Amino acid sequence: MTRVGELPLRLAVVGDELVAGAGDAKGLGWVGRVTARTPTPDPLTVLTLAVPGETTTGLGARWDDETSRRWSPDTDNRLVIALGRADVAAGLSLARSRLNLANILDVADQRRIPAFVVGPPPGVTADNEKIADLSAAFADVAARRRVPFVDTYTPLAAHDQWLGDLAAGDGVLPGQAGYGLMAWLVLHTGWHAWLGLPDDGA
Repeated sequence: MTRVGELPLRLAVVGDELVAGAGDAKGLGWVGRVTARTPTPDPLTVLTLAVPGETTTGLGARWDDETSRRWSPDTDNRLVIALGRADVAAGLSLARSRLNLANILDVADQRRIPAFVVGPPPGVTADNEKIADLSAAFADVAARRRVPFVDTYTPLAAHDQWLGDLAAGDGVLPGQAGYGLMAWLVLHTGWHAWLGLPDDGA
């Protein structure tokens, strides 16, 4: 693997509408906020590839083709997999969701593309028990492959600011405060270490 700093970083972030920052009046989402707090020696290129309402089955079918056309031999190419809650709404079994993520991570490993996984945040109260189970399943799949995983569900499930932000909107998408919380969790769960960068100390 190329040593950190030899090539400019290029990140492809795949996921659903949360990757696109839907609901954020500033249009930054968590990805924009994390990018702003990721100082790199060379300009950092972050490409968001979002499909609203996408399940892990849909993600598994498209990610390789969509990311491979954006990689370059002249960049340090990395994959951020931002998992949403659509598997719950679609009624996918935990076994299927696990397998879908496992397949993505295994192919990325075969391609020698370092991966980083961000789990689903809390959503509609009625779905949250299933979202919690889904998040735990994703965390296990990532851990078995020694891939960094950000648990956004557990810290936010009873977080007043998160819940207030959802309630102020459509009850599903966060706003500026919620995306800020997601960004904080990503930045403080191994993000800089994964990129081989010094922690920003915040």
